[in-house]
Amino acid sequence: MNWLTRLIPTIGTSGKTKSKVPDGLWSSCPKCESVLYAPELERALFVCPKCDHHLRIGARRRLGIFFDGGAFEELEKDITTKDHLKFKDTKHYTSRVKDAIAATGEKEALLLGKGTLDGMKVVVAAFEFRFMGGSMGGVVGEKFVKGIEFAIKNKRPFICFATSGGARMQESMVSLMQMAKTSAAIQKLKAKNLPYISVMIDPIYGGVSASLSMLGDINIAEPDALVGFAGRRVIEQTVRVDLPEDFQKSEFLLKHGAIDMIVHRRNLRTKIGGILKKIHRDN
Repeated sequence: MNWLTRLIPTIGTSGKTKSKVPDGLWSSCPKCESVLYAPELERALFVCPKCDHHLRIGARRRLGIFFDGGAFEELEKDITTKDHLKFKDTKHYTSRVKDAIAATGEKEALLLGKGTLDGMKVVVAAFEFRFMGGSMGGVVGEKFVKGIEFAIKNKRPFICFATSGGARMQESMVSLMQMAKTSAAIQKLKAKNLPYISVMIDPIYGGVSASLSMLGDINIAEPDALVGFAGRRVIEQTVRVDLPEDFQKSEFLLKHGAIDMIVHRRNLRTKIGGILKKIHRDN
């Protein structure tokens, strides 16, 4: 053993010495590229403490943050996807669904739960973007409608956190039908004078943005969320114009009256709870 090895034992070894730093302990902000300590980031609700960028989070974590004490009961968790069209692109649709289940641990792109918010009984839906881009197919539409029906039956407000690439192409017209189906269910909820609050999460596009996400009694978005129907490049190439730098950002939508408010993630519980106390009497 030479003097350098004695001074720094890990140098010059055969590689058997492994780092004691656990995997996933550090991550980087996609906006400012700051290195972030994972426990600190979690305490900040996955908002970068350096630049305030709202990092994307999964549906189950979203519900855990939103409900009182992180406790909720999952609803309609056994509805599974069927490949009625036997669709295949570069892979079979069934294979894509299996891959998404393995990657996310979820059975579909929508998670539905009941619980309390500041003591009020509520029903909440949250899209899982990691599951095929949060795309809306027959099961997503059905779970959303079942959630609305549960809210009507139990006289509870309904809240939806939407992040999606739009309709699921592998289900063709079945997917597009969900736009009308979910919109009709929302109207039934409103007919019973029950609140529907929509929270738009980065990113949200296509058929989901053109239906259920824009139909809230109150439409909320997180800061810097991208919200639109077609993407920026598609629009620029189609109409041959240069769009504003902040085009389709939540701040742009608020300025032009497309949404009601922008709420920081740390204030969502307080803001939505305050709104519901003003417009809904809990049973």
